[in-house]
Amino acid sequence: MARRLPLYILLDTSGSMIGEPIEAVNIGLRTLVNSLKQNAYANTSVHLCIITFDSIITEVLPLTSLVNLAIPEIVCPKSGGTFLGAALEFIHQRFNQNFIPPSTDAEGDREPMLLIMTDGKCTDTQAYEEAIHKIQQLPFATIIACAAGPKSVPDQLRQLTNTVIGLDTMDGASFTQFFKWAGDAVTSTESAGSSQKLEKSSLPPPPPELQIVL
Repeated sequence: MARRLPLYILLDTSGSMIGEPIEAVNIGLRTLVNSLKQNAYANTSVHLCIITFDSIITEVLPLTSLVNLAIPEIVCPKSGGTFLGAALEFIHQRFNQNFIPPSTDAEGDREPMLLIMTDGKCTDTQAYEEAIHKIQQLPFATIIACAAGPKSVPDQLRQLTNTVIGLDTMDGASFTQFFKWAGDAVTSTESAGSSQKLEKSSLPPPPPELQIVL
C-alpha cells in the first residue's frame, strides 16, 4: 500500500474573487485533480484537503483520498476579508490532527505539501506573522504560494515561503497553467515514495506563463 501524501490547498475566497476569478480557480482545481489521477502512484497516495479563507475559514474538503474524491465547487461570499493568518492557524491545527508520524510498526505519512492561492493582501497581518513560524516548523516538503493578479502582494507571501509564483491575469488559462504545474510538483515530490528518508523536492521548471517571484 502506498504511503499517504497529504496535499493541503488554501484558497482565497474574499470578495475580490467573485465572478471570473473563482470560476477560473474551479477550472484549475479540476485540472490538478485530473492530472494527479492520471499518475498511478499519485492516484493511490495523494490525499487532498481544501480550505477556503475570506473573513471565515471553511474546510470545504476534509483530507480525502483521490480515489474517493468528488471535486467540490468553490464559491465566494458577497464580501469578506483576506484572513490568511487565521487560515494558516487552521492548517496548523489540521496538520497536527491528521499527520501520521512514522513508528516502529509503520512508515507513516510522507512529508505533506501546502499550496496557497491569494489575489490580495492579508488583512489579519498580526495573526499571519504569528502563524508563519508555526507553519515553518511543520515538516512540509514544499510550500507553494500563488500571488494572483495585480493586487496581490508577493513580498508578503515570501515571508512564508521562497516558492512564490506570480500570475498577471486571473483567467481560466492562467489558473489552469498554475494548477497543472502544481500537479507536476506533487508527482515529482511523490516519485520517490518508496524511499525510507524523505528529501525536499526539486520542483519542475514552471511554464513561461508563470513567473517565479524573486
